[in-house]
Order: sequence, then C-alpha cells, then structure tokens
Amino acid sequence: MFYGEYEHSIDKKGRLIVPARFREIFKERYSEKFYVTRGLDRCLFLFAEDDWKQQEKKFKELPFTREEARKFNRLYFSGACEVICDVQGRILVPQYLLDYAGIQEEVMIVGVSDRVEIWSKAKWQQFFGSSIDSFETLAEKLLDDKKN
Repeated sequence: MFYGEYEHSIDKKGRLIVPARFREIFKERYSEKFYVTRGLDRCLFLFAEDDWKQQEKKFKELPFTREEARKFNRLYFSGACEVICDVQGRILVPQYLLDYAGIQEEVMIVGVSDRVEIWSKAKWQQFFGSSIDSFETLAEKLLDDKKN
C-alpha cells in the first residue's frame, strides 16, 4: 500500500522520478508496468498493473446505457497510458496528462492506499489548505455513515 507525501519535480521531457519507497512496493508486487490516467480533483492517478486491472473490471461493469457511465469511462480510459520506470526510476508522463493536472515543474506525489496521486504542487497545497479543517468532520460523517 502507498502512503506519504513526496515533493519532486518533473523534467522538461515530462519525466518524473517515482519515490524509491513506491518503487519498492511495485517491485514487491512484481509489477513493472504502471498505468497513469486522469484522476479526480485535477490530479493524476497512478496504479500498479494489478490494481489497474481491478479498476478496469469495476468500471467495465457500469452500464453503458447510462450517459454518466459512458462519459466517465471515456474520460477515464482515453486518458490512460501504460508506463514503465527507466533505470533511474523515472516514468514518462504524456503532455496531455500534465496539461490536465496543470503540472509544469513542481509536483507532489501522494500515496493514497491502493493508488498514487500526482498533483501540481500548487494545486495540492490549495486542496490541502482548503480541506484540512474539515478532516475530523469528514471522518465522523464517513465513519458514522458506514456503521448505519
């Protein structure tokens, strides 16, 4: 599982160093391929191959007769691409994904349990700053809802 926040930068060619701890986790899971796609809140999602296949299976089950399902799947899967770490631990993030997330140079790489999120540093700081005060309220609501 992926946890923690890491500050990195992306080079002019669109290469991003995956934090060493995350590379170790990928290696432990025998995963050499990763999938990066458009995430929610204008970040990017990075999945290990097995987790990606689980996501893909779940979203394939959405009824294509529903407009929302078609729209979501189009946006989610059309943005996806397979990436592999080079010998220096970098992945190449396509420009259209960098544009989507507003990433220019400074990034935050955030572990969120079964996935890694890649944020523009400025957008992460904005999200974190506007969300941290509601952390306890969210916990109460989500955990109380789960009990019922």
